[in-house]
Amino acid sequence: MKLRQTHPIEVAAAKAGVSRATGYRIAQDPRLPSQNSKSRERRRPDPLEAIFEAEVVPLLKEAPGLRPVAIFEEMMRRHPDLSPGIRRTMERRIRAWRARHGAEQDVIFRQVHEPGRMGLSDFTDLSPMGVTINGQPLAHMLFHFRLPWSGFEHAHVILGGESHVALAEGLQNALWSAGGAPYQHRTDSLSAAFRNLDAAAGIDLTRRYEALCAHYRMEPTRNNRGVAHENGAIESAHGHLKAAIRDALLLRGTVDFPDLAGYRAFIDEIVGRRNAARARRIVTERACLQPLPANRTTDFEEVIVTVSSTGGFTLRKVFYTVPSRLIGHRLRVRLYDDRLEVIMGGSHLLTLPRGRAHPDGRRDQVVNYHHVIHALRRKPMALLNLVYRDKLFPRPAYRRAFEALSGLLPGRMACKITVELLALAHDRGCERELGEELDRLLDKGDLPDPMILRRLFGPDPADLPTISVLPVALDSYDALVANACMGEVA
Repeated sequence: MKLRQTHPIEVAAAKAGVSRATGYRIAQDPRLPSQNSKSRERRRPDPLEAIFEAEVVPLLKEAPGLRPVAIFEEMMRRHPDLSPGIRRTMERRIRAWRARHGAEQDVIFRQVHEPGRMGLSDFTDLSPMGVTINGQPLAHMLFHFRLPWSGFEHAHVILGGESHVALAEGLQNALWSAGGAPYQHRTDSLSAAFRNLDAAAGIDLTRRYEALCAHYRMEPTRNNRGVAHENGAIESAHGHLKAAIRDALLLRGTVDFPDLAGYRAFIDEIVGRRNAARARRIVTERACLQPLPANRTTDFEEVIVTVSSTGGFTLRKVFYTVPSRLIGHRLRVRLYDDRLEVIMGGSHLLTLPRGRAHPDGRRDQVVNYHHVIHALRRKPMALLNLVYRDKLFPRPAYRRAFEALSGLLPGRMACKITVELLALAHDRGCERELGEELDRLLDKGDLPDPMILRRLFGPDPADLPTISVLPVALDSYDALVANACMGEVA
């Protein structure tokens, strides 16, 4: 049209690259084709004309959360003559009606994150990953901490639930790994941190969580109950981290790990690689974090227990064995997420793996055969109906041996031989080797013979020579010193 102002139609069309006929048509009607087209009218009758305003709209008003598929099924029940092909039409019509007349929806307000201002943490379940430890399924969660500005992450494997102990341990590990503490710490409504009282209640922080945040000078905050997207900076990161773990397990070729420490190192490596990709921003944010205190605060619960005549104590529906010399003593037990530290007075005695009661409420046991083998030697028949017999065997091979012996020998003999096998593993430190030998014998169909196994895993401590060392008189050292000094003078 600009060329038409100074040129004839034929020249303007040629210069514009269109035909002469198109040039004449544009000169007569300069509107665009999209402006000139007429809207297409309905080509078939509206199948919802009789029911939408009369029946569908009242349902939408009375039950705003009703799904379109439920409305479709209800209309098909009321009107059997309707065609099933109207489902998409009804869904589009309902969507358009809700856009014009529906209720207001919640709006997500994107936030500007400042470096060092906020850290977020949450728990996420990793049991569906199918990870196993020595072939045994590992039911576990992941404590996940993140600084949203830089994307710094820290993850800690949790064996129990969302307890304060797990929160304190995971959060402190994250803060010391980050090299500082943010000014705010945000979670969802964790029962480990909040009492979750009604809205009219005042302060609903738990004392331990409040003390934990105060130790690191962090302000505890949380999102509104039931509004997960307010924790989106950590909830979204859950999915990305889980996807990275799933990919790493597939690349590894197996989900089985030799021990828990190896699995934790595997998780740490994945998180470390993700943090390495954000190293520059992490360094920048680290300078904005609050300095850490001189030391960590408590990340355990402390309980006083008394060792009973059964050679152990019961704590949280779990029975733990300890050396029998502690029977009758009161012990201080520190409960961590994955272990128990046993203390008497001011001295640390031993560390026990933490057990947990079954989900259905049944009790469990954590048994170490080293603690009770000396008593079983005197009472081998106690093994036959022992409450924690299955937990006493350190490896499946020992259980297989007991079952094979019980099937072919009298109960008294089977118990005696099994106790001798456990005593052999205890005395000569050959638990793994003896277990492998038992598996080999049982696979051949043979029964273990304690006499042969003692010679195989010898020597017998009773056959070792006794070496007597005569004590040296202390005054002989004075004579040596005197002779050395005389030699120097000479």
